[in-house]
Amino acid sequence: MTLCGHLARLGISFRSSCAVIALMVAGSSLSQASAAEFNGPSFRKGMWHFVRTLELVVSSRNRHQLFEREMTRCVDPTEAMKVTFSSASVGDCRSAKPERANNEYTFSNRCDYMGPVRTVITVQSDEAYTEVNELTVGNLPRTDSVVARRIGDCQDSTEISRQSSAQPIQN
Repeated sequence: MTLCGHLARLGISFRSSCAVIALMVAGSSLSQASAAEFNGPSFRKGMWHFVRTLELVVSSRNRHQLFEREMTRCVDPTEAMKVTFSSASVGDCRSAKPERANNEYTFSNRCDYMGPVRTVITVQSDEAYTEVNELTVGNLPRTDSVVARRIGDCQDSTEISRQSSAQPIQN
């Protein structure tokens, strides 16, 4: 069955599907954290390469990749983690505190732009991590994954802007 067929079977229109996907991709966080209360991983500032993949989970064996996007930017991932670890309550959704086990930080329930999600951040080093967000509520269970690797020091701003790309990969 095609993705469109599956969405139609669930009673979800194409326009509604696009709106849901747009909201998932937007991904802006509404909360800020102070450095004093941050108890999460730290990473080196520099040029980082990110690969984000969004999948629709039809069943445990059947997933549909909605898009994959790559981006290279000069960033300090520790600042982004501060926002992730300070997830505020959104509506009736209350974020759980992260649990740490070795190099993994797990939020059993984190409230963000996707709604209540289970988040696992696996830290390989101060230059690499993965983040997996699983949304299981509603008609469209999905997984949003990010693989991040530091690839070097930052360069001047004109060269950085030429290296950035955000092109969806067609399936």
